Amino acid sequence: MKTIVESTLILASLALFFSCGKKTEESKVERKNITEMVFASGTLKADDEYNLMAQTEGYITKINFNEGDEVAAGKILAVIDNQQSTINTKSGSKLLQIAKANTSSNAPLLQQSKANLNAANLKLQQDELLAGRYKKLVESNSIAKVEYENILIAVSNSRATVSALEQQYQNLLVQANQQVIVQNQQLENSLVLQNFNEVKALVNGKIYKQKKQVGDYVRKGDIIAVIANNQKIYANLNVDESNMGKIKLNQQIVVKLNVNSDKTYKGVISEILPTFDEQSQSFIIKAIFTEPMDFAISGTQLEANIFVNKKQNALVIPRSFLGYGNKVLDEDRKPITVKTGIVSSDYVEILAGLKENQIVLKELY
Repeated sequence: MKTIVESTLILASLALFFSCGKKTEESKVERKNITEMVFASGTLKADDEYNLMAQTEGYITKINFNEGDEVAAGKILAVIDNQQSTINTKSGSKLLQIAKANTSSNAPLLQQSKANLNAANLKLQQDELLAGRYKKLVESNSIAKVEYENILIAVSNSRATVSALEQQYQNLLVQANQQVIVQNQQLENSLVLQNFNEVKALVNGKIYKQKKQVGDYVRKGDIIAVIANNQKIYANLNVDESNMGKIKLNQQIVVKLNVNSDKTYKGVISEILPTFDEQSQSFIIKAIFTEPMDFAISGTQLEANIFVNKKQNALVIPRSFLGYGNKVLDEDRKPITVKTGIVSSDYVEILAGLKENQIVLKELY
């Protein structure tokens, strides 16, 4: 029994020795002006960035740009060999010529219809003359009345034939004109599709990335190049959803580019996108720079601190002295639970649990 008690005392003494033997760092609760910042990562992006896409399919036969080139709107940047659109345009042009020819008075179908109409008019004239003679003969009782009635029926039939042929001629003329409209529309569509063989810049900008080369086969929607307005660069930032409630327009930011972490650039929040980005699992915000950029390459990675809150004469401790569960060690190494306010990169505000000038400790491992 004595051995067990002695062993327990030894273990307790060792635990106390090692606990007391841990090195600590000391700080004092003090008052400072504190600024809360939200961290965000992201990239530089050029404004009006868009993908120059193929609007037809075929082999690229010509590329008229290099990465870094500045291009004007309307410039032909690539040529795609699509024989089908060229053939359709030629065919459409010939069909339109035929359709226009079919509307002229010399068109065979209209000529035939006109000839039938003329013949019907001649027959109607003859029938009407004959009816006039028969009328006189009936009045003089030279012929039977039934013969006169038969010729009247013939006149009526001839008039109906003339009316039908006149309508037929007009219908043929309308159909011919409609065909001109149809063929003209099809030719215009073919010309539009043929124009897609020439890939043109939509706006003034700079070629930031070339995606295709001469000889590549492209389909409609394939990206040939990435173009953007190199005169306006902004920061595209990813913000964790837990911090989005703190973000507002026109908040100031400080940006560090990964290519030169010793230099900072100032800016302001200019846009908060209303959707959650599934790929990055964050919200996207945009910030414009309020001072000239000496490094403005789209795609450059960066880190940013967004100033979301500030407080004058706040009671603070160094951020590193705050432990898990908002626990702080007092000078006797006893944990104290504190209530915190805003947090900066270096300090955390203490709302309750500590007093000004109170000593706090941090264990060094």
